[in-house]
Amino acid sequence: MADFRENIIPQSYIIERQDRIERYKHHALVVWFVGLSGSGKSTLANALENNLFNKGYKTYILDGDNIRRGLNKDLDFSELGRKENIRRISEVARLFADSGTIVLTAFISPFKADRASARKLIGREDFVEVYVDCPLGVCEQRDVKGLYKKAREGKIRHFTGINSPFEIPESPDVRIDTASNSLDACLKQLIEEIEPRIKR
Repeated sequence: MADFRENIIPQSYIIERQDRIERYKHHALVVWFVGLSGSGKSTLANALENNLFNKGYKTYILDGDNIRRGLNKDLDFSELGRKENIRRISEVARLFADSGTIVLTAFISPFKADRASARKLIGREDFVEVYVDCPLGVCEQRDVKGLYKKAREGKIRHFTGINSPFEIPESPDVRIDTASNSLDACLKQLIEEIEPRIKR
């Protein structure tokens, strides 16, 4: 029996990536925020998008909780579920980047192999891994969603940092220390790192 994938033929389009670069006056990019729950990924992604958007860049945020409510609502938080979550997000982020958009993703992304797969799929030139570095203790103190407390009480299984591993990025493109620096200082560092890549 023939593999059905043999009948999938990618469509070619008149408008290509270079056309979008010329239209939007900037390169596309996927800024992949990685870190524990409560480390500041979503806060930083929001602040960075606000800055870039107000400068006229075409931007969009893909956030973990929002994606889990729709596209990935069928996935659990097991290791396999998390891997599939990141795989799907990688595919979506790649499509957004192809559209000329600066994509900011805010996902825990606990496994090195999955982050490496995302980088490979999206392309090294278009992918920036931002490690939002914040100690577990500080993340637990913040715990705005009450998730760490529930995990400690055994009410949440497979919770990263408590009963599921987080593999720390060994060589991220950017490392942001949110425990020791203000939001303004972190945002300034991000802009200095990200904007030159957009204008390349």
